Amino acid sequence: MPKGYWGSAYRTISDPGKLAAYNKPAVPAVEAAGGRILVRGGRAVAHDAGIAERTILVESDNFEQAVAAYESAAYQEALVALADGVERDLRIVEGIG
Repeated sequence: MPKGYWGSAYRTISDPGKLAAYNKPAVPAVEAAGGRILVRGGRAVAHDAGIAERTILVESDNFEQAVAAYESAAYQEALVALADGVERDLRIVEGIG
């Protein structure tokens, strides 16, 4: 069964304090739902229309688990702390095979 992935590219971080407040409950919420954080920030080189602000990659055992992690009450609660502190593009995608 193909794995599921969250890919999150941050376009802007307008309030680093809100990002920090979000990270504190978000990481355990994702991990409790079976997500494994493969990339969280770090060095990046952006090409084409990419922005090298911050990139997150989370792996789950399957697509449904990845969607369920995002929709979980614990993760939704973490999003409240993030509010309008960032602008990001988050996608949940199914892996190959």
